Amino acid sequence: MEKFWDLIVIGGGPAGSTAARYASSAGIKTLVLDRSKEIGHPLQCGELVPSNSQLEELCPNVPDIGDLIQLSNSAISRTTDRLDLVTPSGKKLSYPFEGQILNRPIHDSEIADLAIKEGAIFHNNSTVVDIVANRVFLDNGDFFEGKVIIGAGGPHDPLARKYWNTNLTTVPVSFFLLEGHFDNNVEIHFGSMAPGGYAWVIPKKGGANIGVGVQPKFSNNYSVKEKADLFASKFPGEIVYRGGGVIPISGPVQTMVKGNYLLVGDSAGTVFPSNGAGISLAMISGRLAGQSVSEYIKYGTSLLSYQYNWKKQVGDNMKYSKRSFTLGKSLSYAPDWSINMGFNNLTKPLLWRAITCQPILGFF
Repeated sequence: MEKFWDLIVIGGGPAGSTAARYASSAGIKTLVLDRSKEIGHPLQCGELVPSNSQLEELCPNVPDIGDLIQLSNSAISRTTDRLDLVTPSGKKLSYPFEGQILNRPIHDSEIADLAIKEGAIFHNNSTVVDIVANRVFLDNGDFFEGKVIIGAGGPHDPLARKYWNTNLTTVPVSFFLLEGHFDNNVEIHFGSMAPGGYAWVIPKKGGANIGVGVQPKFSNNYSVKEKADLFASKFPGEIVYRGGGVIPISGPVQTMVKGNYLLVGDSAGTVFPSNGAGISLAMISGRLAGQSVSEYIKYGTSLLSYQYNWKKQVGDNMKYSKRSFTLGKSLSYAPDWSINMGFNNLTKPLLWRAITCQPILGFF
């Protein structure tokens, strides 16, 4: 394996593979190091993303979404046109929402394939243990050297951990894949079943992805696994998979660039705090990082263009999402009866703007 590269990307998820794709397409010699045996495994999320047209509506400053997000039919398990917010009493507030429920392992593998077609090299079973100057060291004693290094290894990314000390606020999640029949609507449940977060029912072909995300400080000593077990027990169907992980909810790091180091995706905190959505944002940040690296390598343009363009494209959405999350913290410890009362036709449009990262009152 060649030792010296223009760009080394740590992590082959949506953010890292997208960064590699766009850098490689500009002729940048790119190596992706991923610790998994197979890209996309293990499954770690609820698998829901907005359709391209829905994303264009939600994030109007992001250009060329059709080029960025290219999904085959195999990567999409099911589509939905409705999202329901569900109170503890079972009352639903329904909203039109064009969404796609992924076959996440296929989705991630296809993003990696796009990068490989552009010339990126993927090195799996590669656990990064240290980064010193331009060198990336693996647990087997091997090393590689890159002019630029991107950390795309999630909330516990080794580059972020060593050089950023990010201390991202994270929410643990636990979920199941169940076989069975489920309605087409996506459901987001609030209340004591998921304190400080929410529970979800996301329909898939032949079943559903069902899980919870909770903030431990509000969970009365119940683990996220126990909360997930209790929530999932409400639904019939055979469990065919169980997974978990963490979602950063504190918003992006203050600076995404330090010297020749960049952070993308979850490692940079590019997740909307008000809804936990991060897949599309990871790909947006990955594309911007890959483009910035290519301009840096070829023309000497500052890598800070990455963060500048990030703020230009999704900075307002992130600002509104953080604001909504702060205003909605009372839901973290509110009793179920108050949530039942607070979710009504008067608050319906306000709740939707908060979840979709828009100004709650149309201007604030």
